[in-house]
Amino acid sequence: MGKNKRKKKLREQGLTKKTADRHDLYQRAVQNPGFEVDLFHRFYERRVGRRAVSLREDFCGTALLCGEWVESHEKREALGVDIDASVLEWGRQHVLSGLGDAVERVTLVEGDVRDMHDGTHDVVVALNYSYFCFKDRDTLRGYFEAARRHLAADGLFFCDLFGGWEAQQELKEKRKVDKAFKYVWHQASYNPITADFLAHIHFELPDGSKLKKAFTYDWRLWTLPEVRELLHEAGFGHVEVLWEDEDDEGDGNGNFRRRTKVTNDPGFNAYLMASVQTPPKLRK
Repeated sequence: MGKNKRKKKLREQGLTKKTADRHDLYQRAVQNPGFEVDLFHRFYERRVGRRAVSLREDFCGTALLCGEWVESHEKREALGVDIDASVLEWGRQHVLSGLGDAVERVTLVEGDVRDMHDGTHDVVVALNYSYFCFKDRDTLRGYFEAARRHLAADGLFFCDLFGGWEAQQELKEKRKVDKAFKYVWHQASYNPITADFLAHIHFELPDGSKLKKAFTYDWRLWTLPEVRELLHEAGFGHVEVLWEDEDDEGDGNGNFRRRTKVTNDPGFNAYLMASVQTPPKLRK
């Protein structure tokens, strides 16, 4: 066993309720910034014909995506906005501190994502369903209007969404991460009258201890048609759904394509891609 592998194994064996960091576990279990940077890059370059340079990440949390963005190309810059000062500080200490000179191309702002900040961006994103915290149409439309104002004229706005009838069920899904700990997604309640949705993330650690309710989400479970309609109402002229292809066993294979019709799925994750203007190639 190599030196680095030995160190990693010892570190994983030391994961306990007292030593584990919930933000570190979340990044490892949930986030895949390299995949998303590539996704945004591919669709932007196909649509606009050049490399996207500037990124604004709303609800940025620990700014892991911002760090990945600036590391992916020497000219890229990122702005991260989040209302939680403590999470931003964690990102500065554990994410930005490892970027070297690239850290100068990252700006973090503590504030409401609906507030205006200077500048427009090639790509604006709201990921991990974070905008679900806005529970009524007027408030969510207001956020989408702010996102549109922060977008360059030829820019693209991306947000993700999950749904399907399993999303309305009370359930627990468990999977192992890095052969080190278990991630538990717990859908605790759903109210079909209001679409109020309560969920938690728990972590189960190698020594048998647990981080219960490491994260809690009090959301509205928005549907895909609702989000598309609100994006249009907010001034986006063109909205497309990026749907994941399936492998031979019916599982997602990580390849997202523009789709207008799909078969019903009990549980899905999708991206929406919105622009202010309809792309020239798509105009009739």
